[in-house]
Amino acid sequence: MPDPYGDYRSILGPTMRNVPLVLWQYLHALFIIYLCLFSGRGIETLLPVAIPGSILGMLLLFALLASQLLPVHWVKPGCHLLIRYMALLFVPISVGVMNDMDILTAQFAPIVLSCIVSTLIVLVTVGLISQRLNDRHIKRAGDGNE
Repeated sequence: MPDPYGDYRSILGPTMRNVPLVLWQYLHALFIIYLCLFSGRGIETLLPVAIPGSILGMLLLFALLASQLLPVHWVKPGCHLLIRYMALLFVPISVGVMNDMDILTAQFAPIVLSCIVSTLIVLVTVGLISQRLNDRHIKRAGDGNE
């Protein structure tokens, strides 16, 4: 008598064997990410400057990845998981903002003004820097042709 589950066992068999490996990759990646986060929070307590520990942890993770001390494939599964569910992670923040709506409405004009001014400062700064870099590039290209 033929095995009624034969076809399915051949399909599901290898994937079920990979489940512990995939779980290990996720746990390993998330452990490294959280280790950088908690290291950043520890560094925050040592610094006299008020920089959030999460930012310091992100900078630490970036430095480890950029210097290739930490292989990218170690943290990639955890990063993909966090990015995939990023919208869901913003729900508590949105609810918190809605709870403080009275403060936001009272400070609406200064918030909008600071957003507009900071955007204009960034636009002007980036424009001037890119214009200088472009002029320098054109000048060097002109010197090379002569």
